[in-house]
Amino acid sequence: MNATNTKFTRYDDNGKVWLSQNSDQPFQLTDYGIEPTVLATEAEVGQAMLEELYATAAAKEGDINIALLGGRGAQQLHRLLGELAKTNQADELLARLNVFTQDALAPMAMGNGLSFVRDFERILGDAFFEKIKSFTPMRTDTPDLESALIDYLTKLEELGGLDIFFIGHGPEENAASHLAYIKPFSGAQFHYLAGIIPISSSILEHHISKFKAGGSKVSESDEKECRSAEYILTLGPAAILQAKKIVQSVVDADSAPAKVQTYANVLNTTFSTNADEVLEQLNANPGLWIRLHSNTKSFILPNLGL
Repeated sequence: MNATNTKFTRYDDNGKVWLSQNSDQPFQLTDYGIEPTVLATEAEVGQAMLEELYATAAAKEGDINIALLGGRGAQQLHRLLGELAKTNQADELLARLNVFTQDALAPMAMGNGLSFVRDFERILGDAFFEKIKSFTPMRTDTPDLESALIDYLTKLEELGGLDIFFIGHGPEENAASHLAYIKPFSGAQFHYLAGIIPISSSILEHHISKFKAGGSKVSESDEKECRSAEYILTLGPAAILQAKKIVQSVVDADSAPAKVQTYANVLNTTFSTNADEVLEQLNANPGLWIRLHSNTKSFILPNLGL
């Protein structure tokens, strides 16, 4: 462990790098659980997510800081925002948005068809990005990924942190799950804001197949570059716990049936009464971090079997 600068501390753990705010605050476990809201269609999930954005806008003045969810989970929300951006109905709201990405594969060109940024541009559209206040992606096209990630975290901190963390639920082996790209056994601790962790070939295959199924245009060179990615950049547990609101969506259990069991495990796991054992549970199944946030909405479809 060594300090990267005055704001963040660097933790290096067997090739995994995590960045943390300097803090002596101890870990305190409060399990708020999850009460999922089952909606009939993916379109209804997208509308419910949009309503959460409207609610935040009504409850505060000034800027609204959000982390976009990549992949299938928020595509309906993004389509709704893209359509609104083509009109003047939501211009005042859009002008207040500081938009951040939450994870990325690296190194990879920002214009690669398999990057989350390009997928956001495809669905949200040019008008959305012209009308929002700012867009801050995780940079994946630099030889110094760590410095770029520090710049990203510095901007997020200066703006006051996330008002809404739009988040998904990713299945992992042994009926575990990931949030953002916090992987099982990646050593993520409660005070880690973001990390750079090694990537597995299985994640790359899942990522490529997911983007192709979602309609992304992917060239041979894009796919080749993506397959050579070595790292995952991801926001960490502290970014989740410090967000003012968590809005989760899980809509693709038909194409990712493992989510039926992995989501159920997040709902039903009993936390140990021993603090050290709780940290082990969170490390083995990072999807559980969401249960430690007091203001969480989880919108799901009936295909999760609940």
